[in-house]
Amino acid sequence: MPFFEFNATEVTPSTGFEPIPKGKYNAVIVESDEKATRSGTGSYIEFAYEIIDGEYKGRKLWSRHNVRNQNQKAVEIARKEMSAICHAVGILQIKYTEELHNKPLIINVSTTRNETGEITNEIRGFEAIDGVASQAACPAPAPGSASDGPAPWRR
Repeated sequence: MPFFEFNATEVTPSTGFEPIPKGKYNAVIVESDEKATRSGTGSYIEFAYEIIDGEYKGRKLWSRHNVRNQNQKAVEIARKEMSAICHAVGILQIKYTEELHNKPLIINVSTTRNETGEITNEIRGFEAIDGVASQAACPAPAPGSASDGPAPWRR
């Protein structure tokens, strides 16, 4: 049995966490890990986000991205979400997920009902905190493309 001296009269008890309201929140990624799927046939990247300002400052939320999965649609969705995260923080090529840590971004949070009927939070999108995507995020148009010359509605 571990020794753990503790006096609960010195600490305010935790009351648990209710879901936060739907909305956009400034946050940073504070943790990331690759974990095996329940079936063991793939893996996902799990990010932990911490809200950095406002009423919910300090609250954590999580997102999971199926980077290795037999379902190629799930992998495609995960890769698009990972791209959105990278664009939001302005780092477009990474080797380690830790490179995305502590970089501010906006997380778009929604509420949903899980299998047990509980209302939970889900992160539905990612944006740059200054509202401007990285320049590298928007590839230059190909030469001779429709973007040469005036816009079609101005011709």
